[in-house]
Amino acid sequence: MEQIRLGLKENWQQFTLLVLVNMMVGGMVGLERTVVPLVGTEEFNIQSDVVVFSFIIAFGVVKAFTNLISGVLADRYTRKKVLILGWLVGLPVPFLLAFAPSWNWILFANVLLGVSQGLAWSMTVNMKIDLVGRKSRGLAMGLNEAAGYGAVGLTALLTGYLASHYGLRPQPFYIGIVYTIIGLLLSIFVIKDTRKHAELEVQQIQATASGEYTHKPNLWWVFKETSFKNRNLFSISQAGLINNLNDGMSWGVFPLLFMSMGVGLEGVGWIKAIYPVVWGIGQIFTGPLADKLGRKPLIVWGMFVQVLGHIVISLEIYNPLTAGLFGSVLLGLGTAMVYPALLAAVSDAAHPSWRASSLGVYRFWRDMGYAIGALMAGISGNFFGLMYAVHIAGIITLLSGIVVWIRMKETKQETN
Repeated sequence: MEQIRLGLKENWQQFTLLVLVNMMVGGMVGLERTVVPLVGTEEFNIQSDVVVFSFIIAFGVVKAFTNLISGVLADRYTRKKVLILGWLVGLPVPFLLAFAPSWNWILFANVLLGVSQGLAWSMTVNMKIDLVGRKSRGLAMGLNEAAGYGAVGLTALLTGYLASHYGLRPQPFYIGIVYTIIGLLLSIFVIKDTRKHAELEVQQIQATASGEYTHKPNLWWVFKETSFKNRNLFSISQAGLINNLNDGMSWGVFPLLFMSMGVGLEGVGWIKAIYPVVWGIGQIFTGPLADKLGRKPLIVWGMFVQVLGHIVISLEIYNPLTAGLFGSVLLGLGTAMVYPALLAAVSDAAHPSWRASSLGVYRFWRDMGYAIGALMAGISGNFFGLMYAVHIAGIITLLSGIVVWIRMKETKQETN
């Protein structure tokens, strides 16, 4: 019988395979970053920003609620089974995006995508945390999110290129078919379940930042603890929500905003790609940095760097393409600082016996940010113009960083 050991070095083969799987998971989101808002305005002639951004709202809400139950499903049915289920749900998505005859079918595709992402991405997060144990959580989350969001950015760039040469549909979405097939086959045949690694950590650990628990609490208890009762987990959850509010806003706003400023489709593809690429690659460095410097400094300053990105985009002192590129670099850098530190901080603060559920609650609030950001952008775009969505997101991000600065205590030190 194979001996169960914790650590990145000890489990590098399975860890590497999970990184590859998460690249496929991230690529599925990247399919939509550049092209789908333009499909709504140019192919289906939708005039309302709220309606155009409705696909992001549908995706965000469904993914958030799926995140919430993913940990419970993982504990009941194993991580691997939930990962495979996520891929099965996602199989129709690229076909629907490529050939949908109406906008309602695009919305249905995003409901399926939200469920698929909530299951599959959640499991890659949980499985990597299970494998590495406490010492390398920041590094593990940095590598996981780097793979996922790097694939988001590269796919956004590729779909923009394909759309500029072949049209908005169907060619840009064919690559999604490849992602789903590779991801499903890897998940079925080469990925191993990791729940026994989490059980081993439960036996080893004495306490966490939230204290020692001798029983596994129910989901409602974990929801309250993660959402508002524990000041660290509250600070983390609200920061995650606002971080993804920025992403949800940019997802819908940037293609329409920069196209209206005269930026071409390939230029929009670069703007949309550089944000998640910097976000993804940056986490290779910021993940280990969170292990070295602690979680809180990266979260606070990461939020402030994102604010600077909003300012660069809104000042219009450069030409639109340059402003979009530089602003997106700053947004990506700030998000790279925040993302692995937030996930590692939740893992610090939650006992292994309910960590999967707590991560699910955190990711529920984080991914509700997609929907809230898209709704905010749609309303402000309809009434005041799309640039106001950028201003509002910047102000909210500043306030969120201040909340973390004031209320959160460092979690890493308490795990040593």
